[in-house]
Amino acid sequence: MSDAPVRLLIHGASGRMGRALLRLCAGREDCCAAAAVARRVEQRVIDGVPHFSAAELHGVPAFDVAIDFSLPDGLDPLLALCVQRGAALVSGTTGLSDAQQRALTEAAGRVPVLWAANYSLGVAVLDELVERAAGALRDWDCDIVEAHHAHKQDAPSGTALALGESARRSGAEPRYASLRAGDIVGEHTVQFCGIGERIELVHRATSRDVFAIGALAAAVRLRRREAGRYGLRELLFGDPARPG
Repeated sequence: MSDAPVRLLIHGASGRMGRALLRLCAGREDCCAAAAVARRVEQRVIDGVPHFSAAELHGVPAFDVAIDFSLPDGLDPLLALCVQRGAALVSGTTGLSDAQQRALTEAAGRVPVLWAANYSLGVAVLDELVERAAGALRDWDCDIVEAHHAHKQDAPSGTALALGESARRSGAEPRYASLRAGDIVGEHTVQFCGIGERIELVHRATSRDVFAIGALAAAVRLRRREAGRYGLRELLFGDPARPG
């Protein structure tokens, strides 16, 4: 296996996550930004990274992994490009349709694909704890409360829904509540209530960098994987059934 840095395509480069990915990638030795894509481009090269508009997507240079934090309508052409070029995809875009989730699964027959609602390492651990707790507390109420900045459009958040799916797999029936206010980066509380007692599992992100750090780590590891659809817990913490 080559030790050359993983060449990344940053899709959604003008957004908060895209800017964080470009900044943090520049300080790593295991990956590099081959190109960046945004809806509109005002400057062609920034800090040595060529920038392309969404309309110019098919003109980007060679890359190993695309990291996508954009909007749902930007995913389809990027997924098609990854399949065409045999490149892996790491996506954190939320609000995808059922058809887009099916398209990700279909593409995973040809390239490595990872979609996650949240790339925080702490949330990956929280997800496992929620699944375990729900299985042990089957008769307890399960509520998921999430808070994000005032500009976040989807509610409940993709992370809240993903945590709910983990709880549901173990027999819980989660309920959701959402708050949009100020500049909250991301807070998730999963509450299990029984008679006379309550358990709260809480994760609070204070910097958006935690999501970019997790996405970059996932991209580096995903390049070494065969075609397939992966989960963040499996990719970062290992799965005995699918060694990488």
